Amino acid sequence: SKSGREGEWCLVSLASQKNYISIYVCSLIGDKYLAETYKDKLPKASTGKSCIRFKKFEDIDFDILKEILLKAEKSDWMGKV
Repeated sequence: SKSGREGEWCLVSLASQKNYISIYVCSLIGDKYLAETYKDKLPKASTGKSCIRFKKFEDIDFDILKEILLKAEKSDWMGKV
């Protein structure tokens, strides 16, 4: 790789944190992170570049989450370093 580092990274990961349920999506659509392209469709979530954070389980829109995961599976992803 250009960075001189080698290895693999997961495409999607889940973390249960004190204040959030976090879903990390290490996937790109063109030059944008996939997670950030769904910010408007996830109004109850806090969305960063590759992280989607939900305060409560009930806030998760599973239809949109499924769409994100299926799109991530078919996209370029950052694990290919």
